[in-house]
Amino acid sequence: MKILQLCNKPPKPAIDGGCIAMNNITQGLISEGHQVKILTIETQKHPALFEKMSAEYIANTQIEAVYIDTSINLIDAFSALVTSDSYNVSRFFSPDFDRKLIEVLTKDNYDIIHLESLFMTPYIATIRRYTKSPVVLRSHNLEYIIWERLADVSKNKAKKAYLKLLSRQLKKYETGIINSVDGIAAISNEDARKYLGLKCFKPIVNIPFGIDIENYPKESENIEHPSLFHIGAMDWTPNSEGIEWFLKEVWPIVRKSYPNLKFHLAGRKMPDDLMNNAPENVIVYGEVKSATAFMNSKSIMVVPLLTAGGMRVKIIEAMALGKAVISTRIGAEGIDCRKGENILIANSPEEFSQAISQLIENQQLFTSIGINARKLVEQHYDNRLLTRDLLNFYHSLRPA
Repeated sequence: MKILQLCNKPPKPAIDGGCIAMNNITQGLISEGHQVKILTIETQKHPALFEKMSAEYIANTQIEAVYIDTSINLIDAFSALVTSDSYNVSRFFSPDFDRKLIEVLTKDNYDIIHLESLFMTPYIATIRRYTKSPVVLRSHNLEYIIWERLADVSKNKAKKAYLKLLSRQLKKYETGIINSVDGIAAISNEDARKYLGLKCFKPIVNIPFGIDIENYPKESENIEHPSLFHIGAMDWTPNSEGIEWFLKEVWPIVRKSYPNLKFHLAGRKMPDDLMNNAPENVIVYGEVKSATAFMNSKSIMVVPLLTAGGMRVKIIEAMALGKAVISTRIGAEGIDCRKGENILIANSPEEFSQAISQLIENQQLFTSIGINARKLVEQHYDNRLLTRDLLNFYHSLRPA
């Protein structure tokens, strides 16, 4: 098959969970012998760095990028509030990208048009005008849920009201657009159920985030134990707010019991105040050269997400490396994990500190959690098997 993959940011270099998820779809399809053409948006936040892409990748994907200024424009944002439009989505529409899309669609025929995320749905009308190929939405999460949860935890009344409005606008948009595609590849069963709750009557399949397990060798030596770590882009609000909460509410409790314990914090766009004024025994790295090497050198991952949606890529990667993970219920959402077997769940400062203590004091628990986590990934998140499920879904949508 020939697949046109429309991306809201370049999949390569794979600098965050969204990029990794998109790239794994691309590589999975190519490895199964199918042709993939990537047309991507590039932004100031996510530029198309062709110099960091291999010649083989560029040749295999025929990747092209169109720049869109997605920075917040106060006039447009205010106008969207007045008109009830979803500014979060509409700022990803560009006449330049639309013209390039028309050029691509008229130049070649594709069996499937694959949209990466809700942010590519403004182009559905153009796609329908120039091709009869099935359109599949690859949903990384339900966007409105993220903003709804951000509103729920906000203590500023004005901010809470604004976030509630944004979430309502997004929900209205998502509810209206989901039946405009031919099928949805949800990232979890939980998200699939939520789509059904929004009265989606189009076919839905669960295609979770997958990895090539051989790319995640488990390190058995040179691990700092005990040690805590977190890795994630800090310009993503759920990450930054989660870490702020952890350092304020959880870390002081943990420090009383384990004064020598270190917390290693890595990720792009690390705030200057953390880089320059980190709490005692918090080691701040910013962006690291190799996320895998960073995770492999530490022992206990903490994921203190209070707001989010979809599925956390970094948890799957840490599990593949045999790491013990402590996450909030929201952070672990969408992952087919079992509390106490392959992950520990903690939703309050007291629960987090207790879980950390358990993994430090109980070596058997620490070891079994890591072993079972690796098994979970091997059995349920193998990219080769998930790619075949996606291809079967593609075939089911095509005319007989």
